Amino acid sequence: MDDRNFYDVVVVGGGPAGLTAGLYLARACYRVLVVEKEAFGGQITITAEVVNYPGVGRTDGKTLTQTMRAQAESFGAEFLMADVTSLELDGDVKRVHTDRGVYSCFGVLLATGAHPRMLGFPGEAEFRGRGVAYCATCDGEFFRGKEVFVVGGGFAAAEESVFLTRYASHVTVLIRKDDFSCAEAAAREAREHPKITVVANSQVEEVSGDTALRKIRYRNSKTGEETVFSTENNDTFGVFVFAGYVPASDLVKGKVELDPQGYIVTDRNQKTSLDGVYAAGDVCVKNLRQVVTAVGDGATAATELERYSAAMQTKTGVHPRKPAPVSAAPAQKTEEKSELPEGGLFSPDMLSQMQVIFERMEQNLILSLDLDDRPVSNELRQYMEELAKLTDKLSVSVGEGSERTAASERPCVRVLRADGTDAGLAFHGVPGGHEFTSFMLGLYNAAGPGQSLDDETRARILGIDRKIDMKVLISLSCTMCPELVAAAQRIASLNPLVTADVYDLNHFEALKERYNVMSVPCLVIDDSRVTFGKKNVQQLLDELG
Repeated sequence: MDDRNFYDVVVVGGGPAGLTAGLYLARACYRVLVVEKEAFGGQITITAEVVNYPGVGRTDGKTLTQTMRAQAESFGAEFLMADVTSLELDGDVKRVHTDRGVYSCFGVLLATGAHPRMLGFPGEAEFRGRGVAYCATCDGEFFRGKEVFVVGGGFAAAEESVFLTRYASHVTVLIRKDDFSCAEAAAREAREHPKITVVANSQVEEVSGDTALRKIRYRNSKTGEETVFSTENNDTFGVFVFAGYVPASDLVKGKVELDPQGYIVTDRNQKTSLDGVYAAGDVCVKNLRQVVTAVGDGATAATELERYSAAMQTKTGVHPRKPAPVSAAPAQKTEEKSELPEGGLFSPDMLSQMQVIFERMEQNLILSLDLDDRPVSNELRQYMEELAKLTDKLSVSVGEGSERTAASERPCVRVLRADGTDAGLAFHGVPGGHEFTSFMLGLYNAAGPGQSLDDETRARILGIDRKIDMKVLISLSCTMCPELVAAAQRIASLNPLVTADVYDLNHFEALKERYNVMSVPCLVIDDSRVTFGKKNVQQLLDELG
């Protein structure tokens, strides 16, 4: 039996719950694979300050989860960036279908988390991305010097309202009830902040405007009094909605028991209604959604899955190979960033990701640079030259074919095939941060074989019979952007009529104004149709029509 893709447990989701489960299972000498489609660490990676995680005085979400992953890897846990497309959960051997292959296992842990909930007030959907936003870290910078409203009364609303004061001239928090419903420490910081006004017993009635948000109307639920806020001098403002989350449980609808809101129902040991299938973290029914509870869920589920996998090994006679520890567990010092290799730009983790991709690439590629005189151009050139040094499958050219890129859209790295033909992929800026992985996937897709697709999806892509130009406008701090970027690049890599240009808006201010962008990711189709929010390949194909 070929055991290369056979695991004791496959964990779907790489947030704190999934990372903890990976750590516990690998340490107990069970083979475990953690699959994540966006960014390892989950939504906590966009949290600028974490002060309530036991044993850690003060850190940020990215640093904390990087340490979790390093610990899990040190015991031999394996990690895969991929989109899980379907699950086969019946029987002793379960199968996890991804866009990078099929993985078999005894047990599955669902740690897929949740995404922000829309409230549904008039104008919310219409002005999403044009003033209405859901992620302070991703979109806060778009409202520098502007008025901002925060809708919500939980922990996220309190915490993010304080974060938004870094950018906003003033923040007004609209709470539906008498007061915040979160811990007093978080509530007090918001209430006492000089740039924050808290308005209780209030709910949004409507937001409106033209090309951008211009007016908000909200009502006091006790007195019935309505308040209208509108901007002066035709300026805009922001409305950030923090009204809870929608569980990411679509993969298991009809397979395991869900509550009426779609959260996965588990017992006290995190077991679902199916044997061998467990759930942990924000996707579960629970009273408190915090990093510490997600970690607890992951540890509990992993411990139960150890027992389950041991029983399945005995029953089936199949013994997945033991994980190979990488090194001793890292010291508990989360405040320090991981060091880059001496004289290089890439961390050991990044290098390991790249090596896997380089080995699988079927064709050579040219990284064609169109530069200007800004410092970011030098950064891009250095980045690409360092990347090309790591493999003989990449080479760098500068200025060749510069007619492809307008001066206002530089610096740019355009992916060309070995014969000089355009692969349809380009990145304007430097593909760091959360976009590093999507850039590498873009190279993999352009060189082949690329991420796997089912026959129907592939046929839909190849069936596009007209030219389509996609611009994806992103921020390197946005965790929702990479999925849309990867989807756009996958389509462009297969169909020569489609192009996908990605822009880091930090370096292309004019595009913000041109398309009235106040949230990311933003998708511009054929320079005319503008949409917002993350999309997978299927959803993007629906959008393209």
